[in-house]
Amino acid sequence: MSSFLSRRRVLTTGAGAALGLGAVGATTTSASAAPARHTAGPEETRTLDELYQAALKEGGKLVIYAGGDTPTQQDGTKAAFKARFPDIDLTLVVDYSKYHDVRVDNQFATNTLVPDVVQLQTLQDFVRWNQQGRLLRYRPAGFSELHPGFKDPQGAWVAIGVIAFSFLYGTAAVGTDAPRSPLDLVDPKWKGKIASSYPHDDDAVLYLYSLYVQKYGWEWVARLAAQDVRFARGSNTPGEAVLGGQKAIGIGTAGSAVPSSTSPAKFVIADGHPFMAWGQRATVLKQAANPTAAKLYLNWQLSAEVQQRSFNGWSVRTDLTPPAGLKPVWEYPNAHVDGFPRFMADRAEVERLKQTFALYFGEVKGDPTPGSLGLHPGA
Repeated sequence: MSSFLSRRRVLTTGAGAALGLGAVGATTTSASAAPARHTAGPEETRTLDELYQAALKEGGKLVIYAGGDTPTQQDGTKAAFKARFPDIDLTLVVDYSKYHDVRVDNQFATNTLVPDVVQLQTLQDFVRWNQQGRLLRYRPAGFSELHPGFKDPQGAWVAIGVIAFSFLYGTAAVGTDAPRSPLDLVDPKWKGKIASSYPHDDDAVLYLYSLYVQKYGWEWVARLAAQDVRFARGSNTPGEAVLGGQKAIGIGTAGSAVPSSTSPAKFVIADGHPFMAWGQRATVLKQAANPTAAKLYLNWQLSAEVQQRSFNGWSVRTDLTPPAGLKPVWEYPNAHVDGFPRFMADRAEVERLKQTFALYFGEVKGDPTPGSLGLHPGA
C-alpha cells in the first residue's frame, strides 16, 4: 500500500487522459530563504531497521500532523508504516493544513508542542519556520536524489510525495462526449452536472483556478459560475461526487495520471492546458519529543520502496522512472510545480484572489470536513 495513497484515497482508481505533453519544463529551485549557518551534515547512513531500533530505545512514540480533508485520509499511511514498524506508537492527526499551521504556531507560543513531524500543503510555513530556527536540519537517506525543488538545501524540509490537482469526469456519465480541457467545462450541456471544491477555501484549488484565469480570463469564471456548480469544502468532495454518480465532472481535486482501462473516472491532463502539482513538504520540528522516530518516518517516506508505490505514478526522487506514459512531474510545464511555492508565499495576492472568487461563487459554506480538532489534537 502506498504511504501517500491516503492523501486522496477516494481517487486511487483515477486514470489519466490526454497525455503526451510538450517539452521539458524549467527546473525548479528551492523556495527556502534560510541562512546558511547550522548545516545539517551528511545524508543519513543508518538503515531503516537501525533507525527503527534507535527509535524504540528513544521511547517508540511518534506524532504527526498531516494536511488532508477527512479524519481517515491518512489511514493508508498509518497502516503501511505500522506494518513495517509495528512497535512504534504512531498518532497521525489529519486536518486542513491552514489549521494545522496556526495550531503549531500557537503551540510554539504556549510551549505545548505536540507533533514531531508536520507534513502540510502550506509551503510558505516551512520557509518561515526555518528562518525562525524551528526546524531540525536533517538530510534523510536519498536526499541527494530528490529533485532540487523538493528539498531545502540544508535539509530543513523535504517533499515526501507529489500531489496533482486538475479536473476529472465519470466515464459512464459523460459517455463519448468527454470534456477534453477546462474550456469544455463551461459548455451549457454540463450545467448542473459539475462539483467543485471552493477555490477560496483551499489554496491549492485556488492556485488551480488562478491558472485557469490566466489562461482563459475572468469571462471563463463567469461562465462557470452560471453552470450551477455544486461547491463544497474539502478537495475530496468533487471526486466523491463523481465516483458516487452524483455529478459527471469534478473540479479542484486530486487524481492519478496512470492510465487505466477499468477506472470509473478519468483525471484530465491536457496538452497546452493548465493543471497544478506540488511536493507535500514534511519536516522534523527542532523541539520534537521523538526526533529519532521522526527521522525514521522521513527516511521511510523517501525510500525507493515507498516512492515506487505512489498512487499517481509520480515520485519526488530523480532516480526513479515513472510508469509508461508518464514523465517526471517537473517535466510538465503546465503542472507549474515551480509556481505553487511562489504563489503560496504571496499571502496578499492569495487573499485578494479568495475574495474575488467569493464574488463569483459566493461565500464558503459548510463545516470543515476533518471536523474541529481544537488546540492540541494527538496530545
